[in-house]
Amino acid sequence: MTAPVFVVEHFADSGPGGRYVLDGPEGRHAVSVKRLAPGEDVILTDGTGRWADCVVLGTEGKDRLIVQLDTVAEEPPEEPRITVVQALPKGDRGELAVETMTETGVDAIVPWQAARCITQWKGDRGLKALAKWRATAREAGKQSRRVRFPEIADLATTKQVAALLAEADFAAVLHSDFENASAPLATAELPTEGEIVLVVGPEGGVAKDELALFTEAGAKPYVLGRSVLRTSTAGTAATAVLLARTGRWS
Repeated sequence: MTAPVFVVEHFADSGPGGRYVLDGPEGRHAVSVKRLAPGEDVILTDGTGRWADCVVLGTEGKDRLIVQLDTVAEEPPEEPRITVVQALPKGDRGELAVETMTETGVDAIVPWQAARCITQWKGDRGLKALAKWRATAREAGKQSRRVRFPEIADLATTKQVAALLAEADFAAVLHSDFENASAPLATAELPTEGEIVLVVGPEGGVAKDELALFTEAGAKPYVLGRSVLRTSTAGTAATAVLLARTGRWS
C-alpha cells in the first residue's frame, strides 16, 4: 500500500531534505488518528499535482507532525482530460457520485441543473451542497492516494453544458434508450489527448430539448449496456470505460 496522503496549501520554500510541519486538522488526523511514528512514509500534496514524498521525524503535541521532504515533484495533467457533467441526484447520491468518480480518476465534475432534476440548488442550500461536493472530492482524493484532485465546477445551466460540449474533442451523452443511442460507449472512437466531456442525466433522463441542444453542440448519445444504471453510478462506470480505452489505465 502506498503512503497516506495529507493535503497542504503549499510547501513554502522547502525543497528535498527540508523539514515541514503538518499542523491544523491534517496534522491532528496524522498524529491523533493515524498515530504516525518516526520513520513512516507520508505524502503531502496541494491537490493540484504538486507533491512531496516524506518521512516522519516526530510529533509535537496532538496536532503537529514533523516530516522531512525526501523528494518534491509535479505530476503533469493526464491526457485525455475527462470531465463528467453530473445532473443533480436526489439526497446524498451526489456525494456518492463525486466520491466514486474521484476514486476512479475523473479530472473534473460539473454539477448540472437539468430540467428533470428533482433536487434544486438554490441560495444557501446550493452553496452548502456545492461545498459538500468539493469536500467529498478532497477526501476521496486523499483516500485514493491522488495528488491531483478533480475540479468541482460551479453549478451549470443547460446552455453552459452545451458550450462545454462544443469545445470538447469528444462529447457524449449517456442515454438509457438502447435503441435510439448511436452506439455503445465501449466502441466509440476516442481521442488520445485533448478533452472528453461526458453528460450524465438525472433520474428522469435527459429531456428531448436538452438532448437536441447537446446534439447541435456536437455531442452524440451513447449507452453503457442494456442495463440502466442510476445517475449516481453511471458516471463512474463510464469513466472506467474511458480510462481503460484511452490507455490511462494501461
